[in-house]
Amino acid sequence: MNTKLIGRWGEAAAADYLKKKKGWKLLGLGYRTRMGEIDLIAEDRGTLVFVEVKTRKDESFAQAREAVTGTKRRRLLAAAELYMAKYGADRPARFDVVEVYAPEGVETKKPQINHIENAFSGR
Repeated sequence: MNTKLIGRWGEAAAADYLKKKKGWKLLGLGYRTRMGEIDLIAEDRGTLVFVEVKTRKDESFAQAREAVTGTKRRRLLAAAELYMAKYGADRPARFDVVEVYAPEGVETKKPQINHIENAFSGR
């Protein structure tokens, strides 16, 4: 299975979930900086939300959220700080993780999506 393809597919599934099920406004997909990439940037009731999406076939090895290590969190924080400086986002912000479980890969019709709000702090 192509991990880049399944990753992008999972990000699209997460974005769709956040827009349709949560009513969020999506501000960006795949925001890249020299510090790293933020999968999704959205707005939830005035709060800027930086979302890390992890897509897996299942939980047999580990939960997807466990892949958001300390190093990954630091890179996300640095990228988020660059985003906020560039776009003047002077408002509350948080970091969420969305797990997408797709047993049949991109052929999965209804992936299981787990949304962890405020999954880790900015510091």
